[in-house]
Amino acid sequence: MLKALETGLQAWLLPGLTSLAAVAATYVVYRLSLALIRHFTDSRTVPRLFLDAAARALGVVSCLLVLNGMLSAVPGDLPLLAGLQQMATLLLILALTWAAVRLTSAIGEVIVHLNPVLEGQWKRARKVETQTRFLVRCLNVLIVILGLGAALMTFESVRQLGASLLASAGVGGIILGFAARPVLSNLLAGMQIALTQPFRIDDVLYVQGEWCWVEEVTATYVVLRVWDLRRLIVPLQWFIENPFQNWSRNTADMLGTVFIWVDYTMPIDPLRTEFGRLLRASKQWDGNVELVQVTDSSDQAMQIRFLMSAPDSSQSWELRCIVREGLVTYIQQAYPEQLPRVRARLVDTDAMSSGSPSDDDRSG
Repeated sequence: MLKALETGLQAWLLPGLTSLAAVAATYVVYRLSLALIRHFTDSRTVPRLFLDAAARALGVVSCLLVLNGMLSAVPGDLPLLAGLQQMATLLLILALTWAAVRLTSAIGEVIVHLNPVLEGQWKRARKVETQTRFLVRCLNVLIVILGLGAALMTFESVRQLGASLLASAGVGGIILGFAARPVLSNLLAGMQIALTQPFRIDDVLYVQGEWCWVEEVTATYVVLRVWDLRRLIVPLQWFIENPFQNWSRNTADMLGTVFIWVDYTMPIDPLRTEFGRLLRASKQWDGNVELVQVTDSSDQAMQIRFLMSAPDSSQSWELRCIVREGLVTYIQQAYPEQLPRVRARLVDTDAMSSGSPSDDDRSG
């Protein structure tokens, strides 16, 4: 056995060293070429974006191509040659899959780069980004599946197994369909969302009582960033089956309201003047809407609504807090007696029974 091993090593000595030298030379040339290209090109150009995204994968593919070429050129009677060729082919398929995934991801980055968020065009840019990122992820899943299938087909036993599986493909397909139903439903829901655009990246949504932004859209779920920096993970299918609020569907402008209860003796005009002063002193107000109305009343107080506008939901929330605090402070300082009060009448039951009014009857 030792003699056979020694004979095999001697047979592989020259072809092995030659193959290793060819792979090393290919790697060195590739790295030098990559450095020169990066030195003389702008990192923001489209070809450079593709190159930077797939640089490592392309380097591995180049080395494996040379290795496969060298193995095909060596004498066919070398020991273990078939196994090494199969291994090199398998690694080449995996490397090509890796490179294809990286290049496909670069397509998404390039499209987003070519459609920046410009003033007045944010809606179109976010629509393109949402559709592109989802479609790229779906394409990456397809590439990985095809790559793994091609890698498995390099094994003879798998090819023979495939022929036998074709006979039971109908039953297997039904079983696989039931097993993969959640994944497939999310993929189809994601495709529908990408085409119909009920929301986009950075849209402001109100989902399950949470005020949040769309941070990421994957092939199966959506990552929502809640206002307190928590992350809400929601399956794509949920958005198809349940209603939700989109606060920036067409524009990001928002109307905000503040409700205050005051006594009936409170004059409205001073509140209207103070409300206007607070709005003009706030940088969150966009100058479009300023309205004060008495919207409700009860047996004890009346409700006043202060309506205002802001460029987006975040500034609308800040503006509402500023106005609410300012109005409450103003009423406390200027009209403290006009805060909501509870009125009651004290009645002398003895005087009522005698039918004559009592001196104790009073209101407060």
